[in-house]
Amino acid sequence: MTSPAIPGPRIPEAVHRRRWAILAVLMLSLLIVVLDNSILNVAIKTISTPAPTGLGATQSELEWAINAYTLVFAGLLFSAGLLGDRLGRKKVLIAGLAVFGIGSALAAESGSSAQLIAFRAVMGLGAAFVMPATLAVLMNVFERDEQPKAIGIWAGGVGLAIAIGPITGGVLLDHFWWGSVFLINVPIVAIAIALMLVLVPDSRDPKPGRIDPVGVLLSVIGLVLLVYGIIKGGQLADFTDAQVLLTIGAGLVVLGLFVWHEKRSDHPSIDIGYFRNKVFSAAIVAIALVFFALMGVTFFSVFYTQSVRGYSPLQTGLLMLPLAAAQMIFAPRARLVVDRFGNRAVTTGGLLLLAAMLAAFTVLDANTPIWLLEVMFFLMGTGMAHIMTPTSVVIMQALPREKAGSASALSNTFRQVGGALGIAVLGSVLSAVYRSGIEDRLADVPAGMRHAAGESIEATLGVAAKLGPQGQALVTPAHDAFLHAMHLTAVCGAGVAVIGALVTAAFLPGKTPEQPEPEKEPGETVTTGS
Repeated sequence: MTSPAIPGPRIPEAVHRRRWAILAVLMLSLLIVVLDNSILNVAIKTISTPAPTGLGATQSELEWAINAYTLVFAGLLFSAGLLGDRLGRKKVLIAGLAVFGIGSALAAESGSSAQLIAFRAVMGLGAAFVMPATLAVLMNVFERDEQPKAIGIWAGGVGLAIAIGPITGGVLLDHFWWGSVFLINVPIVAIAIALMLVLVPDSRDPKPGRIDPVGVLLSVIGLVLLVYGIIKGGQLADFTDAQVLLTIGAGLVVLGLFVWHEKRSDHPSIDIGYFRNKVFSAAIVAIALVFFALMGVTFFSVFYTQSVRGYSPLQTGLLMLPLAAAQMIFAPRARLVVDRFGNRAVTTGGLLLLAAMLAAFTVLDANTPIWLLEVMFFLMGTGMAHIMTPTSVVIMQALPREKAGSASALSNTFRQVGGALGIAVLGSVLSAVYRSGIEDRLADVPAGMRHAAGESIEATLGVAAKLGPQGQALVTPAHDAFLHAMHLTAVCGAGVAVIGALVTAAFLPGKTPEQPEPEKEPGETVTTGS
């Protein structure tokens, strides 16, 4: 009578023996997906510099260079998870890595901002097939009692990527051209594919779902329209503009149609029924709001360290080390804290700590001791570690093992959508407040350069450099306008994190659920005795 309690099919002994090596390969695959965004965060100032150093990208083009990746990634994640369930996760993972590598090579050779945005979208296509497959494979090579530990290590891998990315990007930008930050992905992809062919077993869902092309199309169109409208509003510093309102409205209508279609479809991209589980929904919302706040803050913190404080890309990468170090230290251990205090207390506490650190950005100015920023980054990483691990475990264990691809895809879809909206919304707030703060000081700038000069601090400083001694009068006002915009944007991010804390406090369980307990003994007997 105990055998039905075993969660899914038995894991073969040969696979069980090499499960930690498999996890290492999966983390390498995850590394390149996260590494790319963390490298790009350091490179955005260089890319915004006029040719030949960069591409002369505007702030809105930089937001699109990031969001072209995240929107394609988010829009296709669930279908990618279903394809992995149907065709085999190993096959889909290798194909995704190959596409990601090709997109990286093309992005490195971009000759314009438009090309970079297009090739970033190709990279997002490949990454969409990588991310859900890594967690799905993990869930199929570890028994349930080891899954929280494995997921904690997997989440720690995100911290490792956040650490390696900015430092690697800084070293590359100090010695090579800006495209090297994308070209570095190619050898990592080649190594990951080779190891995967040797070590990783294939797995699939015995009853996979059907692909939902209409749902995929509606979700991508809706998100692109919504994000485009938000970014355009920030670019114009006017969210009441007719074009902005129409685009945002159209995006919301299309997303409404997407939800309506999903409810009626017998093979939806996203099974709306999953969200009837309040614990599952709260964990998903927490992840989305964390990345909303974090991605927006990461976007402006690079301009603070480089444009206001004058640090190089490499120095900026080193400044971000505490954020990554905290994640690497605490993410694998967060499950122990959850065991003692429960999901609700740990996740809510992590979100409140994150909110406090985002609010602390309001004390930073052009002369604040840099060690204060380092303490803030470390505590932000600590908060994230105690959010990501418990919420990932809740999400992945809420669905049956054979649906691991779907659970992983849902988690990552909302993570990426949250991040994309964070960059769009908080980036637009930053842009709009900055323009309103600097435009009165641009009266002496030639008329043809005035609008572009008000788009971002980098644009203002670029115009100041062209104007020579006359332009030096713009530097201090540009710093002041940016700091004011950064402070207001940070408060918005902190507010979002507080909303996440309220959601988790209301709906996450107070203690780790005890129902898996009867499954542990049979699971252990199966894996060690076969």
